[in-house]
Formats: sequence, C-alpha cells, structure tokens
Amino acid sequence: MSAEDDDQRLLKIGLPKGSLEKPTFDLLSKAGYDVYGSSRSYRPSIDDPELRVRLLRAQEIGRYVHQGFLDCGITGRDWVAENEADVEVLTDLPYSRATANPTRWVLVVPEDSPVQSVQDLEGKLISTEALNLTRNFLKENGVEAQVEFSWGATEVKVPDLVDAIVDITETGSSLRANKLRIVATLMESFPQFVANREAAADPWKRAKMERIVLLLKGALEARGKVGLKMNVPEKQLQSVLQTLPSLRLPTVAHLSQEGWLAIETVLEEKVVREIIPDLKAHGAEGIIEYPLNKVVH
Repeated sequence: MSAEDDDQRLLKIGLPKGSLEKPTFDLLSKAGYDVYGSSRSYRPSIDDPELRVRLLRAQEIGRYVHQGFLDCGITGRDWVAENEADVEVLTDLPYSRATANPTRWVLVVPEDSPVQSVQDLEGKLISTEALNLTRNFLKENGVEAQVEFSWGATEVKVPDLVDAIVDITETGSSLRANKLRIVATLMESFPQFVANREAAADPWKRAKMERIVLLLKGALEARGKVGLKMNVPEKQLQSVLQTLPSLRLPTVAHLSQEGWLAIETVLEEKVVREIIPDLKAHGAEGIIEYPLNKVVH
C-alpha cells in the first residue's frame, strides 16, 4: 500500500477541549471508542488505528474542519455559525456539559436595568465572545450597537463596564447568582458532528464517519434507558405485557421449562422503578435490570 493509500485510510478528527471534553469522551466510550492520554495532550491516543485525534477548543474546530486541517470533528452549532464555517453537518448530538438540554446564547442585563428588549440597546455597548452571532442578531432586529470581544468573565462586566452582555448558559443558575436577567435568546446549540466537504466526498472517509455517527447516535439513544428481562408464567403473559409501557415491543421467547416464557425489553430507567413491583405481582420472576451502552434502530 502506498503512502497516499495510507493517508486515505486515516481520518483526522477534532474533539472539543474544555467543558465538553469529559462528556464527549464519555459518549465516545459508550460508542466503543476509548480516548486516552495526558489531560494536557492535544494529541490523545484512541483505540482505532484509522483515527487521529486532535484535542482543540470547540471555538476552533469548525474553522479547522472548513479549512481541511481536520476531516471532521465535534463542535457546537454555535461555533460553526460564529466562524461562518462551510462544513457538512452529519448529525446533531444532543448532549451538553451538565444536562441533555441545549446550551443557549442569551442577551443579558442586570436585574434592575431599564432595558426590556434588544431595541433598548440602540447605541449601547455589548460585550461577548460571540461577535458574529451578536452582530447578526442586532442586524436582524435593526439595532445599531457597539460590540466588543470579551476574553472571559463576561458576566461580571455589567453594569460597570458595559450595558449588556451576550453569554452562553445551560441552566441559567450562574446568571441568576450574579443577579442578571435574560432579555432575549439568540441561539440554542447542541454539539454537531461536522465534516470537511472534500473529506465527505471521499468514499472511504465518508463511510468511516458515518460508522462513527451511527455508534454515537446509538450511545445517545441508550442514555437514560436500561434493559429489563424476566421469566413469566405463560398464563400471566398478557397481564405482564399490559404492565409494560405500550410503546415498547418486548421480545417473548419460550423457556425450556414448559409453561414459562422469557420477556426482554428496553425501558426508560425511571419507569423501571415504578413497574418492577407490579411485574412481580403479576407473576414475573428472575427480573434482571442491566445498563445499556448503545441502542441502534
């Protein structure tokens, strides 16, 4: 195999460093990929010889994918938009730093500020890390205001240094703790798996990316779900099935012992705690609950 062929059999993928780093590594682990190495390393190892990982700030990944330094990567929808990166989005990945909810870019002022809408910021000063998102939002609303780049600690700059900020939040708890009030939401954002358009046109690279996406989506689908299996007397089958959530299609199989059946299904974990006593009351035995890594439809 030539050096060119070797390069074609190598996929360069960017993963986010920082607040999304741990949940991304956890998701990859559930999908079957173990990423390991020093936390200070920007080139961690992965247990797939066809992948080369680069650990970068999420803010930069979309741009590097667009420019072709990376074949693909996981980064926020917000940073793809902020960098105006021309990339192909293969899938949304609904996870975040602390919850399964999207993060939000919000326009924020102090609780006692007279500002009630974006129009009230005409001619005012706004601080943010997301310059393009903010300027585009102001333009869409016909507002002219000065927008300056924030190097961090944005929420402490109002009201002494600026009139308003545009900041990212997941739960809003930090904003409330700093006595800040949300005026408007500019964008909701989840991570996305994005691809360089030229790399996505390469048959081998695209197939490799689609395999990764399939496994990542399977890992996300398994989130909050568990497997449940049990043995049931055949005469109690219908009453047990009626106890299980109606949207699930359990597997039913005959056991070697005549008159008994095995049932196996996938359920939301929070549902299982409610129905196990009922299943037991309907004659189910040997009830086993087990964790899931992936659910692929």
